[in-house]
Amino acid sequence: MSTIRRLLGFARRYWGSAGLGVFCMLVVTALNIAYPQFIRIIIDTGLTQKNYKLIPYMAFAIIGSTAIKGIFVFGEIYLSEYVANRTVYDIRNRLFDQIQRLSFSYHDEAETGQLISRATSDVDTVRVFMGGGLLQLVVNILMIFGIASVLIYTNWKLALLAMSAMPFLAVVAIKYKGRIRPLFTSIQDQIGDMTTAIQQNLMGIRVVKAFACEEQEIDKFSSQAYELLERNMKAARVSSFYGPMMDFIAAFGVTFILWYGGMQVINHQLTLGELIAFVTYLMMFIWPVRVLVWVVGLAQNAVAGGDRIFEILDTHPETGMKDGTVELKNCTGHVEFNDVSFAYASGGKVLRNIDLEAKPGEMIALLGSTGSGKSTVINLLPRFYDVTSGAILIDGVDIRKFRLESLRRNIGIVSQETFLFSDTIRGNIAYGRPNASMDAVIEVAKASNIHDFIMTLPHRYETRIGERGVNLSGGQKQRIAIARALLMNPPILIMDDSTSSVDTETESLIQKALVSLTESRTTFVIAQRISTIKRASKIVVLDKGRVAECGTHNELIERGRLYAEIYHLQFKSQEQ
Repeated sequence: MSTIRRLLGFARRYWGSAGLGVFCMLVVTALNIAYPQFIRIIIDTGLTQKNYKLIPYMAFAIIGSTAIKGIFVFGEIYLSEYVANRTVYDIRNRLFDQIQRLSFSYHDEAETGQLISRATSDVDTVRVFMGGGLLQLVVNILMIFGIASVLIYTNWKLALLAMSAMPFLAVVAIKYKGRIRPLFTSIQDQIGDMTTAIQQNLMGIRVVKAFACEEQEIDKFSSQAYELLERNMKAARVSSFYGPMMDFIAAFGVTFILWYGGMQVINHQLTLGELIAFVTYLMMFIWPVRVLVWVVGLAQNAVAGGDRIFEILDTHPETGMKDGTVELKNCTGHVEFNDVSFAYASGGKVLRNIDLEAKPGEMIALLGSTGSGKSTVINLLPRFYDVTSGAILIDGVDIRKFRLESLRRNIGIVSQETFLFSDTIRGNIAYGRPNASMDAVIEVAKASNIHDFIMTLPHRYETRIGERGVNLSGGQKQRIAIARALLMNPPILIMDDSTSSVDTETESLIQKALVSLTESRTTFVIAQRISTIKRASKIVVLDKGRVAECGTHNELIERGRLYAEIYHLQFKSQEQ
C-alpha cells in the first residue's frame, strides 16, 4: 500500500478531474443498482398484477437510464484515463530527470537495459493500473457496498446467506495476492534483462557481424525471451487457478439463494419479482468480487513496477556527492590538486597523494601506462567522481563548494570515446549552447578543421548524421566533438586522447588551430602524439597512481628516467 500511495501522490495535481470522475462513477453505480428494481416492478406489478400499461413506461425508463448512464460512463472512462496518463507522464519525466542526475559511479554499475525497462515497461504497468485497474477498483467497491445495502434492505436473511461465501472469497484473494506479486516482480526483472540484451546487441552490431556471431546472438536472445515466456506462463497458471476457484465458491452462494428464495416464494414470503431482482443483485455482487481478483493482479504488477521505479527515484542524484552552493563565475582556470587520493567503491586506490598545479593558460599533458590513473585525474576535475581524500581547487576554492552545473559549464570536455547524437551536425556542435549563432558554430568548426568537410555534405550544417555518427570517420567525429567543446568557450579544457583517431596531417591542422585557442585557457590533455606532448607547458608522468615525474619535455629527457624511457620506446619514431 505504501507503493500505491506514493504512485497516487503523483496524481494530486489532478484532483479536480479525479473528483469529477468519481462523481461519474457514483452516478453509473446508482443506475446499475436501479436496473433490477425496474425488473422487479415489471414482474410484480406489470405481469403478476396484469398492469400491462406500466410495462412500456418501465421499458422507456430502462432505455432512458441507459442513455444517461452512457454519458457518465464516457466521463468516467475519459477522466480516469486523463488522470492516469497525465500522472504517468509526470512519473516518466521525473524518472528520466533522475536518471540524468545520477552519478557516474551509479551508471558504472547500472545496466542500460534495466534503466530503459523501468522508464518504459514498468511505467506502463502503472498506467494500466491507474487507468483501468484503479477505475475498476473504485467502481466495484462502490458496487459491492451499494448492492450489499440493497440486499440487506430487501431480505436480510437471504443477504446473510448470500454473503456467507465472502470470507472464503477473501481468503482466496489474499492467497492469490501473495503468490502473484513475486511472479510479477520477476517478470519485470526479466524484461529488463531482455532489454539489456537487445541494447547491447544493437550497440555492438558491427562487432557481431565482423565475427559472424549472428546465430550466437540469436540463441542468446532466444534464451532470454524463453525465460520471460516461462515466467509469464507461471503467472498465467496462478491466475487461471484462482479465478475458477472463486467462481466455484460464488456458485454455491447462488445455489443456496435459489433454493432458499424459491421456498420463500412458494410460502408467499417473497414475491417472484423480488427473488429475480435478488438473484440479479447477487450476480451483480459476485462479478465485482470476481473483477477485484483481476484488479489485485494489476495492482501487484503496478507495485512491482513502482518498486523498481522508486528504487531509482530514491537514489541520491549524485551518490555520496553533495551539490555545492557557490556559483563559479569569472573563472581564470587556476587548478590545484592538493594531496589528492581516490579509490573506486569496488576496488583499491587508483590515485595516491597527487599534487599538481595548472596555472591559467597552461597546457598539462598527462602521460603514463594503461591503468596509471590518467583518465581518473581528469574525471575528478568536473566531479564525475569525488576525491577520497585531499582537495581539488579552482581559483583557490574547493570544487565541492561549487554547484555541479556551474562547475561543469566552465569545463569543456572532448572524451576518448566520441559520442554524437542522431541530429544535425549543427545540433551536435551547438549541443552545449543550443542558441549559439551560425557564425559561432562555423568559427569553431573551422578551428577544428571540420568546416571544409561539412560544406561538401548535401545539406551542409543541417545534414543529419546517423545514430552515434556511424556514417562519419573516427577523425571526423572527433573534430566535431572538439568543435562542440570549443563552442562552450570554457576557461578549462579537457582533451582525453582527442586526436588519437585522426591522421598525422589532420592532427597537425588541428594542433595549429588549438595553439591560439588554448592560450587563454587551462588545458589538460591525455595524448599519444609527441607533437601534443612537446607543446605542453608541463608534462606529468603517472605511474601506479602517483606522480612519477613532472616537467617540460627537455627537462624530463635530461633526467633520463621514466619519461625518457617512454619517449624512446613510443615517441621517438613518431618524431622522426
